[in-house]
Amino acid sequence: MVSFFRKRPQEPFDPYGDRPSSMSLFWQRQKILLRRLSILGVVCFLLAGAGWLAWSSQGGHRLADSLRSRLAALDPLRIQHIIITGRHLTDESEIMEALGTSLNHSLFSFSVEDARERIDALPFIDHSTVERHLPDTISVTVEEKNPIAIWQMEGHFVLINQKGDTVSRQELTAHNSSVFRKLPLVVGAGANLEANTLITLLDQFPDINSHTLALIRIGQRRWNILMQNGTTLMLPEGAEAAALSRLHDYQHDYQLLDRPLKTIDMRLPDRMVIHPATSPGADQEVPPVPPPSEN
Repeated sequence: MVSFFRKRPQEPFDPYGDRPSSMSLFWQRQKILLRRLSILGVVCFLLAGAGWLAWSSQGGHRLADSLRSRLAALDPLRIQHIIITGRHLTDESEIMEALGTSLNHSLFSFSVEDARERIDALPFIDHSTVERHLPDTISVTVEEKNPIAIWQMEGHFVLINQKGDTVSRQELTAHNSSVFRKLPLVVGAGANLEANTLITLLDQFPDINSHTLALIRIGQRRWNILMQNGTTLMLPEGAEAAALSRLHDYQHDYQLLDRPLKTIDMRLPDRMVIHPATSPGADQEVPPVPPPSEN
């Protein structure tokens, strides 16, 4: 019987049949090389970052200033506008001085960061932003603190808010003398906690407030008010509003606060005792205020 099927010839055995091709081996080597290069790149980047930080902290700013000066010499752009926003308590002249530049100076001849630090150091400034805007403008935006008074305690002067908390770690000195003309001065232990009540009350009596120099807390119980002419007003504990209302009437009728007096004692509810500066120790009662006219 004849078979019609041929046996397929058996292929010779190849011992390297499972071995990767040369191209596969090439790409595997490249992947390993790329991985090593990536690690090397990360290391170089970290070293470069550390070097930049060291350069910045150890005098790199001097090189930056030198480069900025060279650019300024070639800079055709000049400052034509300086815009300051957010200012209420701080004088514009103080901000301009801290800015360190002015109109017609080079736009790139000053350090924005240095200017910001100088402005932030001003007594009323909480935070500032200084920006260049091409082609000729510098923009300064300030956010001020909200103090109501200067508190003097044991020879130190700090700004306080309505709650009596200090609003700045910076202590006021003679260098900040302009601040003392803008805010009331409160003196003594506990004065910071009670100052807002008396300051608000004095706002209702502008004729008295305009003569006021300092508010002095006595024994953490009551207030004395030192006037600009040296007169000391002694207020009763817990009855300040009534006493100031009486003093307002006396000021209106007799211009009492414009006279050379040593003290005005209003601690008694039914009388006022004054000590003239010209005759220390002499007590003098002021007659009661006449009733207002019906006309």
